[in-house]
Amino acid sequence: MQLYGGSSTLVFVGIVVACLWPFQSPPNQVAWLDHGNGVRFGDYGTIVSRGAVMPEWPVSNSWTLEIWLRPEKAYESDTILAFYNPQRPRGFSLTQWNTDVVVQNKSWSKEYEPGGREPWGRHTLQGTHVVFLSLASGPEGTSAYIDGNLVSVAREFRLPASGLSGQLVVANSPVDNDGWSGDLRGLALYSRELTEAQIFRHYATWTRTGRPDVAPGEGAVALYLFNEHSGDVIHNQVRSGANLYIPGRFLEVHQALLKRPWNEYRSDWGYWKNILINVAGFVPLGFFLYGYLSLGLGIRHAVLITILAGALLSLTMETLQSFLPTRDSGMTDIITNTLGTALGAALCRWVSILSERFADSHHAGIRLLAGLLSRHEQEPAAPEPASVLQRE
Repeated sequence: MQLYGGSSTLVFVGIVVACLWPFQSPPNQVAWLDHGNGVRFGDYGTIVSRGAVMPEWPVSNSWTLEIWLRPEKAYESDTILAFYNPQRPRGFSLTQWNTDVVVQNKSWSKEYEPGGREPWGRHTLQGTHVVFLSLASGPEGTSAYIDGNLVSVAREFRLPASGLSGQLVVANSPVDNDGWSGDLRGLALYSRELTEAQIFRHYATWTRTGRPDVAPGEGAVALYLFNEHSGDVIHNQVRSGANLYIPGRFLEVHQALLKRPWNEYRSDWGYWKNILINVAGFVPLGFFLYGYLSLGLGIRHAVLITILAGALLSLTMETLQSFLPTRDSGMTDIITNTLGTALGAALCRWVSILSERFADSHHAGIRLLAGLLSRHEQEPAAPEPASVLQRE
């Protein structure tokens, strides 16, 4: 009984620590670059705008985005920046996908959304080198530029300008823990589809002088030079635009509570690996808790109580995880944790039945052997045959 009770307590503490550590949001890992303009993002770093960068987009529905960056890792799948508006189900998302850069009109209710993506350029991020990216969208489609040079045109791929009208989130997803690490040296947004000549001029002047040569009629909405070198505010050089700020601690703009399983589903190996981990992680709890309740305390319906306890613990952990930006709160984990608890209880019950059967057969064998020995001792000894001389 003490073995099962003590083991159950240790497993419970281990689950709480594994699910909630470090029990608070970590410090925001954003630092100003020592040489030149820009900031560096660690694994848990983000920058957000104070309000919407552009509350209402012009009727033209055209736009251009310029970003000057250097990825920390060559093979990652993380969100570089996104625009989030709680009043709109979708928003613009720019993601590093290994060595590719992907743009998407993303549905914020889904963690994984197949389709609806367009690569900026194959193998755009070669290693961890600095690259100047530009994306211009207009009536004729969407054009992608690398270091001021046109690399691709997607005629059928257009992202509505309304997707860029929300709050700007840099180096993380607004609704998921999907942090991007690397250097960001400049960011600009325009309400016009800039021409190839204009984009090349911006690239040439920005990389040479630290500031793009922006003409009055180019519709600049936001221009962040990252030339402050200290403090927690990145000023928008366009007076009417919103500033960016560096929070003291890492955060998600909108942390979801208990995401639906169909929104969490992914078809990759990482998803199924997490499923297996979540099932296996609660098997010891089901095993030892059932043993304590059934074998130790002799409680009826110990299996049902054990499964309900595992489900309640998982629900509590997932609810608390919705307050931690380094964690994701979802119903899939509750289902898999409950299944793991049930498997652990079934395993303990099966082991106890086998132990009882073994004990019964062992005792029966001992009783049989003892009976044979006792019968042998009680039987009289057979008389010895007379010798030949005695018979004579």
